[in-house]
Amino acid sequence: MELKVNILLINHYAGSPEMGMEFRPYYMAKEWLKLGHDVTIVAASFSHLRSKQPCVTSPVQEEYMDGIHYIWLKTPSYIGNGLGRVKNMLCFIAKLYKYLPQITKNKHPNVIIASSTYPLDIFPAHHIAKRFDAKLIFEVHDLWPLSPMEIGHMSSLHPFIWMMQRGENYACKYADKIVSILPLANHHLETRGMAPKKFVHVPNGINIDEWKNNAVELPSEHHAFLKEHQDSFLVGYAGSHGLANALHYLVNAAPMLKDKKIIIVLVGQGPEKGNLIKQAKELKANNIFFLPPIPKIYIPLWLSSLDCLVMTAMRSKLCQYGISLNKIFDYMMSGQPILNAIEAGNDPVKEAGCGLSVEAENPEAIAKGILKIYNMTAEERHDMGEKGKKYVLQRHTYPILATSFLQAMEER
Repeated sequence: MELKVNILLINHYAGSPEMGMEFRPYYMAKEWLKLGHDVTIVAASFSHLRSKQPCVTSPVQEEYMDGIHYIWLKTPSYIGNGLGRVKNMLCFIAKLYKYLPQITKNKHPNVIIASSTYPLDIFPAHHIAKRFDAKLIFEVHDLWPLSPMEIGHMSSLHPFIWMMQRGENYACKYADKIVSILPLANHHLETRGMAPKKFVHVPNGINIDEWKNNAVELPSEHHAFLKEHQDSFLVGYAGSHGLANALHYLVNAAPMLKDKKIIIVLVGQGPEKGNLIKQAKELKANNIFFLPPIPKIYIPLWLSSLDCLVMTAMRSKLCQYGISLNKIFDYMMSGQPILNAIEAGNDPVKEAGCGLSVEAENPEAIAKGILKIYNMTAEERHDMGEKGKKYVLQRHTYPILATSFLQAMEER
């Protein structure tokens, strides 16, 4: 965009590298600022995704982080996915209306982005867009309410689902553009009333600076692990340990590899971690280890220290609309070969030629895939890893993604 754009980005869960997920609003805003545009991010004071919450003492509070203007709306804390989280959502939406004068003070936004995963923010976003005659963008992270229906087995008649469906339908009707992280989400959104010409795919990606300025030494526990197993072939997973991640299939694969110099190591946290550790003990799988999560600054060094990286996920109808996990692009950027055990409408690993793809939820297929990579020459594995890195640098850096998003704002 040649003209300066005043962007108001509404994202309930927006974070920063210091606070934790989610990172996309921060990285997009950084790039838009570099291009000379003005950006304000409006977010809730509490999010279950963040490792650190902002210090918010008033109903609405402003803060600048790395040049980005944040406006925090004070919302109640919660645990889990019960009524507390719903109350948090509704509080945030209500305060977007209530504190609109403070949110738009001394500003005249000409692009409003509704981007909170759940689609209720489209209502106040449309209200603001009409008031300022601004373009309205709806950003799709996950398909709601389809996600809680598929993963949480919630009925389409549930009041919460009904409310979310109303939001999605409204967005499909009134948004000027719909920017989706998922490459094939248009197939679903068109059934909810979206005109095909509204759809734009802008995937997730990596912040290249984090890979240039990564830590020089890992936390002591992770450093000691690498030293102890320096003569082994290390297969790693880094990320959340939840049901949807299907890590118990990876645990089941471990005993099939115990006769080789193959060690599987899982780094991260999540509700299933205790069960996974118990499962490994019951299987007497002494070739699989669980380490605590590490700050984002250490991720490049950790991933680059392993020999192979694994992605797993449960089979789900949701995957037919494609995947764009941050983990994929971090894995690719590490320069290591990848074993993909996720069945989806797209396959970035196959597209990049940076690893192998096997059947999801199949321990035998996972074990055979790991063994196949293990038996490759060092040169073959290196070539795979380099293809992944090249793929990311050509398609998935934030300067590229932010420019694509700006083009969507400009299109009619």
